[in-house]
Amino acid sequence: MSRTEGAIAGLAAAGLGLTAGQVLGTLLDATSAPLVAVGSALIDVAPTPVKEWAVSTVGTADKPLLLVAVVIAVAGLGGLAGIVSIRRPLLGDIVFAALGLGGTLAALTRPSATLLDAIPSVLAAIVAATVLRWQLRRTQPRGSTDELRGGIDRRLLLTGGAGVLGVLLTANLPAVRGAAPVSAPITIPRPSSPASAFPTGLEQTVAGLSPLRTPISDFYRVDTALLVPGLETEQWHLDVNGMVDNPFTISWDELLAMPMIERDITLTCVSNEIGGPYCGSTRWIGVRVADLLARAQPSPGAEQVLSTSTDGFTASTPLPVLLDGRDAMIAIAMDGRPLTPEHGFPARLLTPGLYGYVGATKWLTRLTVTTFAAEQAYWTVRGWAQQAPVKTATRIDTPHGSLAAGPTAIAGVAWATHRGISRVQVQVDNGAWQDATLGPEVGLDYWRQWYLPWTATSGRHSIAARAWDGSGVPQPATVQGVLPDGATGYHIVQVQVG
Repeated sequence: MSRTEGAIAGLAAAGLGLTAGQVLGTLLDATSAPLVAVGSALIDVAPTPVKEWAVSTVGTADKPLLLVAVVIAVAGLGGLAGIVSIRRPLLGDIVFAALGLGGTLAALTRPSATLLDAIPSVLAAIVAATVLRWQLRRTQPRGSTDELRGGIDRRLLLTGGAGVLGVLLTANLPAVRGAAPVSAPITIPRPSSPASAFPTGLEQTVAGLSPLRTPISDFYRVDTALLVPGLETEQWHLDVNGMVDNPFTISWDELLAMPMIERDITLTCVSNEIGGPYCGSTRWIGVRVADLLARAQPSPGAEQVLSTSTDGFTASTPLPVLLDGRDAMIAIAMDGRPLTPEHGFPARLLTPGLYGYVGATKWLTRLTVTTFAAEQAYWTVRGWAQQAPVKTATRIDTPHGSLAAGPTAIAGVAWATHRGISRVQVQVDNGAWQDATLGPEVGLDYWRQWYLPWTATSGRHSIAARAWDGSGVPQPATVQGVLPDGATGYHIVQVQVG
């Protein structure tokens, strides 16, 4: 067997082993599938700057790219195992055993893991080592054991192709992409406190402007879940516990029977750079968190509510914020329809005025009333601020890039969630600041459209925008990155007018 054949044999063995592990993981528990387990563990241990680089550089493609990187690493180690096994087959066994051990440890570190979660990675290692040994026996060189026969064995090509095909097929299994809920169709209850009539936005008259209400298909998604949970309402329940006099568990049907509110709220990610896309606005329906807390009766000294997702993610929301009268809710619907799996089905936390990492836990399963000293959340232990109110910001949606000379509009959206927007100004080429025309006001918790007519002249131009919240406080001009509590600075774009 030549070194090339050895590499192909190892690659094929790794591919078939990974395929076997993925299939078994899908059948047992999707989070135990080797790709998902290892990828999720890498997300958890990655340094915060690396995560922020990934979000800012590749956006929502970060998770697929991570899976691709894991597959490439496994393929590379598989090829190495094949090469070193040509003369010392035990070395190949050791390489695959190490890969299996890594997958096993990753699976066992996941929330609610059991010993059964180790089986898919163990199976993957056994299958890979067995396939490699079989190929070594089938392609033994004639003559001396030191002889390296030229050419590539046809059986190796077929096995290698099967391994690659298997990986490609398993990458499309629910163990990677997440299983869709199979619950019966859900009827959203009529809210006892409906939202006001929604106004008509400016997007029909100002080309390029973000819609006043973000379509669900365009709503951003930033989270730590490599696997989108496939929860069913029949098995879902919410535990409310911790420093409370009356801990309880509420089922899906019990939640639906509670009074519902309908509110228009803008949601923003703390990872949103100035002018970035991670901000969306829509109409939500849910149950007030304050109603659940009133039933639980928090104890004196409680400071926060630690919300937990089914995948183990946690967020720490200050208790006073949830009780100060704002429309913090356990949301079950967005834009009149049940939440999508990507956006937290069946229920998520939503806290107007706070960045998502401290107030918008998806796939919610538990609310624990506690103190900041007793419990730290996923992102706070990784260097993010404990308190995270949304900062006033504005984004220029249009123009961008190149445009023709003549009348046009500079337009965008501004938000200061739970404080509202009272003013937006635009500056062209470091000239005088000009007041923009504001669009309809939906509420303090919602973003606001704006535009400024502009006669574009030939040449390169710099356009900046800034906003004031509802109290007349301007957004900070100082440029700051997203760490530790959100970006600041004016959004500035460069355009070329032809």
